[in-house]
Amino acid sequence: MGKRKKISADNRKEAKKTQYFAKLNDVPTSPRKMRLVADLIRGVDVNRALAILRFSTKEASIRMEKLLRSAISNYEQKSQQKAEDGNLYVSAVSVDAARMLKRLRPAPQGRGHRIRKRSNHVTLFVESRNVNNNNLENKQDGAEN
Repeated sequence: MGKRKKISADNRKEAKKTQYFAKLNDVPTSPRKMRLVADLIRGVDVNRALAILRFSTKEASIRMEKLLRSAISNYEQKSQQKAEDGNLYVSAVSVDAARMLKRLRPAPQGRGHRIRKRSNHVTLFVESRNVNNNNLENKQDGAEN
């Protein structure tokens, strides 16, 4: 690895230490259905998002709830704080298409119709509102002095 690549890799690694996220790969649900659930909780407080997912009738919400609980646990592990103290919210949710299983279904007159069984990758980021508020307060205090 070259020196320039190593420096940028180290910078990315340092940036990941301050980000709290969870990732779920190869979920056997179509990305479109998962995005509907992701849009429900994007930008919402963590406790409210858990309640939304718990009472949602969509099947994808079960997996999304598990992923959100994992992200909260990752936050508690990395920051050594409780989630209640951190005033957490879901900052970003991305749903990307994953591999697609292609199958053939018999059709009339010797033909075959293609069936595409889609899957997706979900990445969920949580952030603390206190960090942003503290930075704003420090900037305002510096402007007054």
